[in-house]
Amino acid sequence: MSLKNLLERLAAFEPTKYPFISLYLNAQANDRGRDDYGLFVRQELDARAKTFEPRTEERESFDRDVERIKDYLEKEVRPSANGVAIFACSGADDFFEAAQLDAPIERNRLFVYDHPHLYPLARLMDQHPRYAVLVADTNSAQIFVYGYGHLIDHDEIQGVKTNRSQVGGWSQMRYQRHVENYHLHHAKEVVDALDRTVREDNIEKIILSGDQTGVIPVLREQLPKHLEEKIVDVLNLGVKTPEHEILEATEQLLRVENATSDAEKVKRLLDAYRADGLAVVGAASTLAALSNGQVEELFISASMRGIRYDEQEVEKVMAAYAPATGPTADASEPRTVADELVRRAETMSSARVTFIEDESLLASAGGVGALIRYRITDTPGGDNVG
Repeated sequence: MSLKNLLERLAAFEPTKYPFISLYLNAQANDRGRDDYGLFVRQELDARAKTFEPRTEERESFDRDVERIKDYLEKEVRPSANGVAIFACSGADDFFEAAQLDAPIERNRLFVYDHPHLYPLARLMDQHPRYAVLVADTNSAQIFVYGYGHLIDHDEIQGVKTNRSQVGGWSQMRYQRHVENYHLHHAKEVVDALDRTVREDNIEKIILSGDQTGVIPVLREQLPKHLEEKIVDVLNLGVKTPEHEILEATEQLLRVENATSDAEKVKRLLDAYRADGLAVVGAASTLAALSNGQVEELFISASMRGIRYDEQEVEKVMAAYAPATGPTADASEPRTVADELVRRAETMSSARVTFIEDESLLASAGGVGALIRYRITDTPGGDNVG
């Protein structure tokens, strides 16, 4: 199951009377080549178990989950995994989902609540987006698709090599036209393959690499607008560059690009809000817009401490948009409010979720804002944020 599908399933999970375990583990090897999460898992799960009364349905559900989690970690985790996320609630139809990642999870964290804790998973997806790298020369090309810190897909396109031995005694001018035609045909074939990859793998960002005075200009002339708009940058890596070096170089490039992109996106959000445009800021107003299906893109601080809000205003929105049955989310818990933002973005607005790493960028909006598709008057909410 992809992380996107996992997030969708978790977001649709209804609160339950049974304890729901959300466990995020950093599985990177220490200096002895071993993982360090075992002690954390034992201590934290044992401590949480003591908070449930013995021989109750809740405790029995929790104990079954603990045994299954420990068994999974002992037998199923591959040595190369750098992150593990586990979600379990045996009392709710034996729910159990686990994901192993090449991308690391920053630190070990355990959450036990009546529904899944989505915020770290959504942030992980935002930190490691799926992207394509096209590495090309005039007669060959490779397309790499990366996501969550590892190679997802790979395609190779081999053109026709051109040299003087192939064309015999042709004149230089005629030979040159012949070569240019081959290069143009190769470029079109490569662009067609890239277009298919972008559609099939739902790619949002593209990085090109190759000779910037040779093949790259030819390729860019053939790119349709919808592909050109996804280009992040151009590197000078050749087609024989080892795959792990391509991954390392492109991840570094994306980290720099994301910092710039975050600042631009927040500026666009605040400009739209100040102009009374299609934007909202603050947790309460954003939750209301999400609940109405208005949101195109949700912006949320990557640091929980960056999310500030008026608790009473958020409670009004929670009550106004509460489900017909089941408890209303606790507005006093920033973790719960953050989860509600992510959950409603996924289930009610089908909105893109963007985490802003520099919390100062969103400070004037209380750490939360959204670009919206349309306005609705007289909606609940209205944060007082400075």
